[in-house]
Amino acid sequence: MRRLLTILLCSLVFSANAAFDDFFMNKSLRFDYFHTGNDKEDIFSFDELIEEPYWGGSKTQLFDPFDYGEYKFTVTDVSSGNVIYSHHYSSLFAEWQTTAESKKTWKSFSETVTFPFPKIIVNIDFYKRNWDGKWEKKFEYQVDPKNYFISKEKKEPFPAVKIHYSGESSSKLDLVIIPDGYTKKEMKKFRKDCQRFAGYLLKCRPYNKNADKINIWAVEAPSLESGTDIPGANVWKQTISNSSFYTFDSERYLTTSDNKSLRNLAANAPYDQIILLVNTDKYGGGGIYNLFCVCSSDNKFSNFVFTHEFGHAFAGLADEYYTSDVSYQDFYNLKIEPWEPNLTTLVNFNSKWKNRLDKNTPIPTPDNEQYKNSLGVFEGGGYVAKGVYRPVIDCSMKSTIYDDFCPVCSDAIQRMIDFYAQ
Repeated sequence: MRRLLTILLCSLVFSANAAFDDFFMNKSLRFDYFHTGNDKEDIFSFDELIEEPYWGGSKTQLFDPFDYGEYKFTVTDVSSGNVIYSHHYSSLFAEWQTTAESKKTWKSFSETVTFPFPKIIVNIDFYKRNWDGKWEKKFEYQVDPKNYFISKEKKEPFPAVKIHYSGESSSKLDLVIIPDGYTKKEMKKFRKDCQRFAGYLLKCRPYNKNADKINIWAVEAPSLESGTDIPGANVWKQTISNSSFYTFDSERYLTTSDNKSLRNLAANAPYDQIILLVNTDKYGGGGIYNLFCVCSSDNKFSNFVFTHEFGHAFAGLADEYYTSDVSYQDFYNLKIEPWEPNLTTLVNFNSKWKNRLDKNTPIPTPDNEQYKNSLGVFEGGGYVAKGVYRPVIDCSMKSTIYDDFCPVCSDAIQRMIDFYAQ
């Protein structure tokens, strides 16, 4: 029986690889576009197509099974009408739409999707998750891989070094660390910081038992000045990725809206996830699902901030706190389940962690000493005090605690690692 299962598994992997080789080359096609709108409307418009030298993703897992994120795109073989690739993600634009500013004006963001470089003519179809949780088609674009307007220019060529290497990218989770605010004289510090941050991740559960499934790369790209922008303090720096605190006027929210520079730098290595490491000791960071994880390098809480924000970016985990000031308004529809795996509105709790609960655990679960160390359903999460529930009283997605992901968050992380490492 074991031999038959092994033969079946090998045949499935071979079949998936054959599908990849039928449709794709071992490099990436990058599709840049503009996302423009206000709090109620949005439009997509084409920017440019770029050929990139590496495909960091799996060659067997071509379809996203998780249904996370605010957006998704599919790649369809025009000749057959069959979908041959899909991927889900979120964006800064989606967050901006929940801020007060979006009610007053329109704004444009540069965004990017990447997929294996096709051998055949394909359609790219973009979808947005609406307020009721349904997918609505927003935009489509046809790509002929022989189009000579597909740029082959390497926009920002810099050396990429291995920080932690486990093997061939197609069967590993590949992370690329991009520096911001490190000058040429500070590249040695950047390499040391990368080693330190790799340690933060690989010593944190459940990543610690998956070190052999992970590659970590670093792109040595210096900035003209050291540090980052702090608009509230009138500090402005010339840095290669243009990171900044005060995103959406939230002081500790550290991100970049310079999508093109970030993607140009990431193209120097194979990657599944982008980590932007900012050379500052100021507390802050940010993480957006399948977009980026951003963290300050030298704060005393950087180990927590990094793994917390990477939880957003990599596993689609939501914030479980509900008392801190944020810029968002009406972030969750309480009549449907949040797509994030670690929150529930109890509308369809069977789809979340209900099967993991002890049969004697009350739903909702009282936030008291009796259930301090229990898996339950505790009210308050996702910036909402009422109607949204989290799995435990405390977790690394709620409080400033390093290496304390709850069982629900740990399971979500493990599922994602397994997906990328097949």
